[in-house]
Amino acid sequence: MTAPLDLQVLEAAAQWYVRLNAGTPDPRLLQSWQHWLEQNPAHARAWARVEKVQTRIGQLPAEVALPTLTGLRARRRAVLKTLALLLAAGASGWGLRHSDTGQALLADVRTGKGELRRLTLADGSQLQVNTDSALDIRFDAGQRLLVLHHGEISVQTGSDAQARPFLVQTGEGQVRALGTRFCVYSADGCSRISVQQHAVEIRPRARPDTLLRLDAGHSVQLDRQGFTAVAAIAPGADAWTQGMLSVIDWRLADFVVELRRYRPGVVRCDASVADLRLTGAFPIADTDTLLDNLSTSLPVRVRFMTRYWVSIEAA
Repeated sequence: MTAPLDLQVLEAAAQWYVRLNAGTPDPRLLQSWQHWLEQNPAHARAWARVEKVQTRIGQLPAEVALPTLTGLRARRRAVLKTLALLLAAGASGWGLRHSDTGQALLADVRTGKGELRRLTLADGSQLQVNTDSALDIRFDAGQRLLVLHHGEISVQTGSDAQARPFLVQTGEGQVRALGTRFCVYSADGCSRISVQQHAVEIRPRARPDTLLRLDAGHSVQLDRQGFTAVAAIAPGADAWTQGMLSVIDWRLADFVVELRRYRPGVVRCDASVADLRLTGAFPIADTDTLLDNLSTSLPVRVRFMTRYWVSIEAA
């Protein structure tokens, strides 16, 4: 099992975050940060925690984003506030609900950021695992169970001679397949289920006596309290199973949030271009080319400051 992150390493990650966000970083600072990042696996893990918390809330402390942080005291306050958020994430699971737990670290199937996997299960079912995911496969005489710790999967169930139920379990509830193809995404205390073929039955953990049948073409979100309203599946929602990120009339800022799931490092979107609208299908496997091509669709400039730091700005 991976050792817990040391407080000094987390504080260093917080300091780097504040320094890199206190204005446009110069090349020497970026090189120093990249050297620190590659120096020790623990540094990369601490920075991954920064990324996950940043993705969860959109940004870290507001004062960090100011062009300047005047005085050592102001910078230190920003570091301490960032560090407090990182420690809260590790202790409570907020923004990192399962990613640091032993169950996820020791899961039967794990994917890294940007990695997609296809598996054929023992019963012939087809399983696709999206980026940054972890799950256990528990098939026995009574059931076929997938325990999704975090991330996203797509399942095409196979027939079973023993008529065992096919189940997917997340922290928020359980999904039972009714001879079907469906997706489950679990993150930040919420699960999203969408059905491409036939139907599933869903039981929320908070109300196990409640049962919802979800038919093809529909999706629903599930949290600790129960269901959201059933809605039509968003176009392109399962395009990742074909190695694509498909969006229709998305804000650029929202597209960047989704892109961060697939690309290591930092991708920043300047506020001046955040509300530009984007439509298209983009290959997940080559995010460098994806980012390069943004400037052909939108009036933006994409700056690769290092391989881990990309800034999207007005052209």
